[in-house]
Amino acid sequence: MFFPAYVHKDDHSAYGLTFPDFEACFAAADVLEELPRAAQEAVQAHFEGEKFDVPTASDPSLLVDDVRFQGGYWMLVDIDLSKVSTKAIRINISMSEQLVHKIDMFAESRNMSRSAFLATASEQMLGRARER
Repeated sequence: MFFPAYVHKDDHSAYGLTFPDFEACFAAADVLEELPRAAQEAVQAHFEGEKFDVPTASDPSLLVDDVRFQGGYWMLVDIDLSKVSTKAIRINISMSEQLVHKIDMFAESRNMSRSAFLATASEQMLGRARER
């Protein structure tokens, strides 16, 4: 989905990008061509762990006279919302009864649900894989 992004650059600085639809979400890149990738990463980080819906994109024509966005220019950035969605979905998985029992015992000892444990463990493993 395309979102309006305000681009600004001061002398001797990187390009900065601000999203009016995502409060306090910023991106930066040394060269203009890197802004779309930086924007995607910034939006993903902004919504990581959050439990609310991603807002719909603002109409950029309504932002032209906004005093917060002067001295730069607008661009539309295509954000892959499939990488951003915070909506929980139900899945069906199979594993051994013994493993389910171990998961439940571990999760209960930490006041977590089975789903919370599996999500946390998955995020940790995916984070380790990215570090390699």
